Amino acid sequence: MAGLFGLAMVTGVEPLDELVRTNDPDRWLSSRFIGDLAARAAVIALYGFDHELSRAPKVTTNALIGEIRLTWWREVLDEVFEGRPVRRHPTAQALAAAISRHRLARDRLEAMIDARYRELDPAPLSEADAVAWAAGTAGQVAALAVGILDPGANTDAAGVAGAAWALGRRAAADPALKPAFERTLQEARSALRGLSAVAFPAVAHLALVARPLKSEFARRLRLTAAVAQGRV
Repeated sequence: MAGLFGLAMVTGVEPLDELVRTNDPDRWLSSRFIGDLAARAAVIALYGFDHELSRAPKVTTNALIGEIRLTWWREVLDEVFEGRPVRRHPTAQALAAAISRHRLARDRLEAMIDARYRELDPAPLSEADAVAWAAGTAGQVAALAVGILDPGANTDAAGVAGAAWALGRRAAADPALKPAFERTLQEARSALRGLSAVAFPAVAHLALVARPLKSEFARRLRLTAAVAQGRV
């Protein structure tokens, strides 16, 4: 396994890797267990894309500005899938390379964008809203990441695990969502039983919200155990 907790040494990837490390530490840590550095770079590109989408509702109180940011990323997908030059943005370039190399499904990438529109609405999320949001954001990311690591893996199972991770993080700030998280977590644990070892790093971060830990060392140890055992 290459560089368990080191940065991926792939040309042009390091800045994006650091961006994900800073803003998405759970998934960055789980990505360290991806031994194939090219595959790791593609997964990091997905996490970077998800981070950029998540910023749309956070950087402005104006919903229209948020929609413009999301539209900008939809245009990136247009450029990639239509074979046009992709705008010079590090995450856009990395995402384009991942799409080309791994033939990522456009409908899942579009779903990631669509799910973020709900966050532009200031109304609180209901439980049903939160479940749909989690499936459309981290659920789609996990499904795509698993497909990169193991094209034959069960992407639906990965989607449930990704959604559970997102719900767990949200439930930490909104206890009303804890029942939804616990239900989704149990579904994920059952669904992941047949997931291959090579695909598991795409969902291993679920272990970090299933059993929250404060110490960085304890978090890394918990993640190592989850990957070794193949369960969260």
